[in-house]
Amino acid sequence: MKPARVLPRLLAPLILFAMNTSRLPAEFEWLDTSLPLEKRADALIAEMTLEEKASQMLDYNKGLPRLGIPEYNWWNEALHGVARNGRATVFPQAIALAATFDVDLAHRVATAISDEARAKFAIAQAMGNRSKYAGITFWTPNINIFRDPRWGRGQETYGEDPWLTSRIGVAFVRGLQGDDPRHLKVAACAKHYAVHSGPEALRHEFDAVVSRRDLYETYLPAFEALVREAHVEAVMGAYNRVYGESASASRFLLTEILRERWGFRGHVVSDCGAINDIWKHHKIVDTPEEACALAIKAGLNLNCGSAFRHLTSAVRKGLLTEAEIDAALKPLILTKLKLGFFDPPEENPWSRIDPSVVCSPEHVALAREEAARAIVVAKNRNGVLPLPKDIRSLYVVGPQAASGDVLLGNYYGMSGSSVTILDGIVERVNLGSTVLYKPGQLPYHENPNPIDWCTGEAMTLGDAVVAVVGIDSRWEGEEGDAIASPTMGDRVDIGLPPMQLEFLRKLRAVNDKPLIVVVTGGSPMAIPEVMDFADAVLFVWYPGQEGGRAVADVLFGDVNPAGRLPFTVPYSVDDLPPFEDYSMRGRTYRYMEKEPLLPFGFGLSYTRFAYERIEISGAEIAADGTLEARVTVRNVGERDGDEVVQLYLEQPGAGETAPLRKLVGFERIHLRAGETATVRFELGEQALRQFTEEGEPVVRAGDYTLHAGGAVPIPRSVALGAPEPVTAHFRVR
Repeated sequence: MKPARVLPRLLAPLILFAMNTSRLPAEFEWLDTSLPLEKRADALIAEMTLEEKASQMLDYNKGLPRLGIPEYNWWNEALHGVARNGRATVFPQAIALAATFDVDLAHRVATAISDEARAKFAIAQAMGNRSKYAGITFWTPNINIFRDPRWGRGQETYGEDPWLTSRIGVAFVRGLQGDDPRHLKVAACAKHYAVHSGPEALRHEFDAVVSRRDLYETYLPAFEALVREAHVEAVMGAYNRVYGESASASRFLLTEILRERWGFRGHVVSDCGAINDIWKHHKIVDTPEEACALAIKAGLNLNCGSAFRHLTSAVRKGLLTEAEIDAALKPLILTKLKLGFFDPPEENPWSRIDPSVVCSPEHVALAREEAARAIVVAKNRNGVLPLPKDIRSLYVVGPQAASGDVLLGNYYGMSGSSVTILDGIVERVNLGSTVLYKPGQLPYHENPNPIDWCTGEAMTLGDAVVAVVGIDSRWEGEEGDAIASPTMGDRVDIGLPPMQLEFLRKLRAVNDKPLIVVVTGGSPMAIPEVMDFADAVLFVWYPGQEGGRAVADVLFGDVNPAGRLPFTVPYSVDDLPPFEDYSMRGRTYRYMEKEPLLPFGFGLSYTRFAYERIEISGAEIAADGTLEARVTVRNVGERDGDEVVQLYLEQPGAGETAPLRKLVGFERIHLRAGETATVRFELGEQALRQFTEEGEPVVRAGDYTLHAGGAVPIPRSVALGAPEPVTAHFRVR
């Protein structure tokens, strides 16, 4: 990727976020960039009235001209590209990024997104556009754990594993916020804190009943990593209750853990409307003033919604003091100062990013690279893939083949240039090849006038059939957004929509040619029947604006696939605990005892890898010691390719006081045919740590086992084609 170019110096004065500071009094200390940020923030707050302070604690900040504070809206989105704000590169959905198992790629993608964000922001400010979604305080990433396949917003996450989520999340935040010692590039936000993953229909009222052990081992590690390692600037509180307290007004979560234990120094924002939920739905208090006071005292700073309009009334009623308002406002002022909102643009390197970065060829190429690296090949019978580009005839069918919606997922931007899966295939095949296309089936409803000759043509006219099926954000997503969903965006049935499954059955029944099934969506798809009768199955997610080209890259062998499943795919919903149950027992690969259809970390390649050995630095370590593991992998196939080397740990008490197994390391590597590499992992207290039922950390003495391989180490992984894992044992004294 080329470095961002800078704007001509003549344009810089036009894009200053604040008003023309030369017209403001020189004694305004918050404009003095030589002073410490804390002193600048205190000086500004001291000049504000109570009403002015309260006005700056809602997501929409009205301007305060007398103090040089312009209008600003804190609500902005950048889940997989600058979203809801006009033209920007549309990268694959977050779950696809997780499927790459590629930390460096996550950083590169986030860096590209923040480049585009800063360039767009400069232009928006110059033209006076200070509307919602036009700012640079982004409420992303979503690092909730995708604990249940039914949750419609799981597509926004980095999957079901705390370690994978934390590694991708840390890299993403660092890419968004930049590395300048003085100025944030943009402000990232870790959400939704905490213990939040559906059901969508109940999110404004339920109490997430969870053990302290599950809280600290599953639901909080990614948040802790983003705070301690990435220094994320903001954290968003969730809608639900945790231990009876609103997550957006919980002293336990926001003060005791977040600030006192982890050392968080940024600001906390409520999810939108969550403060009104405190009195309207949770019934914790009786009035909006009491809800505001509860939230401020617990550690909230910013209200997305309308509740904080009652802040001044809460002060007058004696529920809050103005000093408490000052303390809550200060982190918000500090965020604006870190972003350079009151600084001359020449002092802020991020103010000079050239607008040509937006949808640049480099960013478009990066979106395609990410989409291709994310594709998971779950089946490839007899090496039917890759297809030859000079195939005589190819039949493309299915309701999602020509759909632009399946490229986007939710919280998306718009590029003005998107390539559907059908487009990508047609673009790739030889000019002399015959390509036919018919959708054949509606995505979610029975065809009102069914015509079966589509499936018959597939038999007579195609040397192979590519059937593109699956779901899009009309079917899974956030409450109210999934307009085709009968269940508020959640998926009660985690299989293909029934009419799509029946369509595939008809294709298979009349067709003896290779049947390649391409599945779109952002969550586990329980398709045991399809896995049985299809010749090849690919999960392509919501692959972004270059998704069609990326799918073609894999189908025709220009890219050797190495995407890995960031979640477990069960055989059916019957294998899952109740959706409303937040206990981890029986959930995800870490606790699930039932055999899955597709295991966590699984994905096939067009070459083969062999794990030759794992060597560890010692057979015994102290509880506070570290252990080095070295894993040797060979590409024993005939093609160059990527392998995702995964390291899993079994601990004392596995299945009882500890997970059955857990991911403690991974690295995506590239190996030429015949090449060998050794991957090094270092394990310390964080990897070995467990928690008691009371939430106390402990490293247990006893025997430990490490497994290194290409998927979670269970027999099903090997049966599906993953390489045999290698193991090593050690003892903690």
